[in-house]
Amino acid sequence: MKLKLLALAGALCALAHAPAFAQDASHSSLQQAPEAATGYTEKSGWTARKYMVAAANPLAVQAGYEMLKKGGTAIDAGIATQLVLTLVEPQSSGIGGGAFLVYYDGKKTHAYDGRETAPSKADEHLFQHADGSPMSRTEGIVGGRSTGAPGVLRMLALAHRANGKLPWKTLFEPAIRLSEQGFKVSPRLHSLLEGDPFIGKDPTAHAYFYGPDGKPWPVGHVLKNPALAKTLREIAAGGADVFYTGHIARDIEAKVKGHPTNPGLLTAADIAAYQAKERDPVCNDYRSYEICGMPPPSSGGIAVAQMLGMFENFDMKSLGPADGLLPGTQAVHMFSEVGRLAYADRDRYAADTDFVPLPGRGIPALLDKNYLAERAKLVDPERSMGVAPAGHPPGVETAWNWGLDNSIEAHSTSHIVAVDQYGAGLSMTTSVEDAFGSRQMVDGFILNNQLTDFSFDSRDASGPIANRVEAGKRPRSAMSPTIVFDKQTGKFVEAVGSPGGPLIINYVAKVLVGTLDWGLNMQQAIALPNFGSRNGPTELEAGRFPDSEIEQLKARGHKIRIGEQTSGLHGVERIDIHGVPMWFGGADPRREGIAKGD
Repeated sequence: MKLKLLALAGALCALAHAPAFAQDASHSSLQQAPEAATGYTEKSGWTARKYMVAAANPLAVQAGYEMLKKGGTAIDAGIATQLVLTLVEPQSSGIGGGAFLVYYDGKKTHAYDGRETAPSKADEHLFQHADGSPMSRTEGIVGGRSTGAPGVLRMLALAHRANGKLPWKTLFEPAIRLSEQGFKVSPRLHSLLEGDPFIGKDPTAHAYFYGPDGKPWPVGHVLKNPALAKTLREIAAGGADVFYTGHIARDIEAKVKGHPTNPGLLTAADIAAYQAKERDPVCNDYRSYEICGMPPPSSGGIAVAQMLGMFENFDMKSLGPADGLLPGTQAVHMFSEVGRLAYADRDRYAADTDFVPLPGRGIPALLDKNYLAERAKLVDPERSMGVAPAGHPPGVETAWNWGLDNSIEAHSTSHIVAVDQYGAGLSMTTSVEDAFGSRQMVDGFILNNQLTDFSFDSRDASGPIANRVEAGKRPRSAMSPTIVFDKQTGKFVEAVGSPGGPLIINYVAKVLVGTLDWGLNMQQAIALPNFGSRNGPTELEAGRFPDSEIEQLKARGHKIRIGEQTSGLHGVERIDIHGVPMWFGGADPRREGIAKGD
């Protein structure tokens, strides 16, 4: 893939930030974002010859870079990066949460599932009142009730055994060093602490994140986490099982069960029983490319592939933004209509397939080219359909009586990409779900609230809901770590992913269309305004679309919702500069991330 000369100019010129257009008072805002916006910083992208890592915090990127420089693999870099994110970006991910990883080893693509699991004593009424009505967002999230068995460490250990080169213990060195010596509180961490009404109510978290005046530590304060350093030293020396079978698991159980107002069901035995899984990736053709993503319990791989499969029926290239900055009315319309169709199938069918089968012939049915072509025919180029129906994939011989999911899905999440000198690469999305997870801290890290990704209702008039709570089940996710290959040569083209709850699917699809159809480089595609539909209103990123375009969309029948769409996209692509193959990395201007490599 060649980078346009216009985008180069040495180290590559900075992208202009789209102007903030006035919005009229009638525009409703999005529901509170999982992680609120804290600023926009222009970024130009980064180049490297041999290897590269991109993530949401420079300190975490540095840790991954150190591993690559030592001869480590992309897996080694990803692990070191994740461990530092546990420290410096605790609101988003960490060893108390879970992750999905798509990994290319140079020959084959793998999908690793580190999604959390529901406690053995949980049932479909976990997030319901005694009368069967669903709990509120706060009732569900805050406390022990929402915490599932963490999966990220066992998943990383599984991937490392197969694909790591550096010793497990070495990968922990940067995170231990920073935990002991301290790191400077970033503007984003400070802002999110300042705006969260719940994290300070946990005594352990309050003692760590807040000063004697009761306010969050200011930007630049050097924050040390000796409890996390101790935890990481134990895991580094004894392996992931130290976390799952020893005192850390018992500490998690005590914390979850001991919550004063909302105790949970998770036990040390549930944690010890957790198993990471290697699954078959969801790989599907798109024009001259092969796109590989995560299978269930993530819905991301299927939904992104469905969107691309429907886009194949349209001339998307002609819809590219003329200035590289602002998608036009027709692009937003077509993208949103296709999104409605993909999200309709997702909300009806997607769940943990170890418990609930997909309709018809499973993934092949949902990605069948003829099925997607028929779905695409529902798109009117001039008029919004408003709300799309779920489809009837091939092989479904009887009515598919599943109810509609109503999970919260407000992920506070992070994304890592890395490529190494051996030809391998990874795309990993990692999460504690909401900002600061369940608002519980133990042994130096935050506990997830991932169980609120289950549907709060367990059934409706159509039947049981596929994504209802069940013991040992993994909640449905929208996380969409993705790797792209050239279909003809099999060569690695790019890797991308993002946080953002159910909006992740639209964020990732935006970048794929931007790079593969519209000829943008990775940084330009990431910086494009976020837009799309989750089979409801057409959602537009605040301050990024002029009123004239909004009015044109309304005239086509779009119900517009404007607000924060705080993606955290990170990506890396293979480019050609004057005949020299290079890596080009991009990081979301909406967050604090960078890319780095040699």
